[in-house]
Amino acid sequence: MPLNLTTLRFVDKPVTKQEGQQILERDQYVCQYCGLDGGASFENALTMSVDFVVPRARKGKKDPRNLVACCRSCNMIKGTRVYRSFEEAKAYVLGQREELRKAWELRKTQPATKSARAQKPLEPAAPTEKQKAASASVLNSSPLSLRK
Repeated sequence: MPLNLTTLRFVDKPVTKQEGQQILERDQYVCQYCGLDGGASFENALTMSVDFVVPRARKGKKDPRNLVACCRSCNMIKGTRVYRSFEEAKAYVLGQREELRKAWELRKTQPATKSARAQKPLEPAAPTEKQKAASASVLNSSPLSLRK
């Protein structure tokens, strides 16, 4: 059993590729939290992973009843929190996804003043005489500079 370095406790081994494949097939490549269909496109399939409902960091077992197919976004949102039930975890993940979506949409609809400024390339300022002198002294004092 691997050791969790943050808690100094032994945790269950990660899911093997074969075990993960079995869980994904059991759940038909559909995220059990948000319903993303991993079979709909190649890009969706790449985001699919297997989640420990009760995280390994919280003594979750590598038991098929504790493993579900999920997309990486939902897996990241869920984190290592422990919930009373899978339904509670699902409600939390969906609520967080909705908050993130609203924040993203709000940023997209705000005036483009900040983004226009960010897109305009800044022209480098010409070095001042003081900066030129400082860089020349650094170059001359470098052990790699060529001295005559």
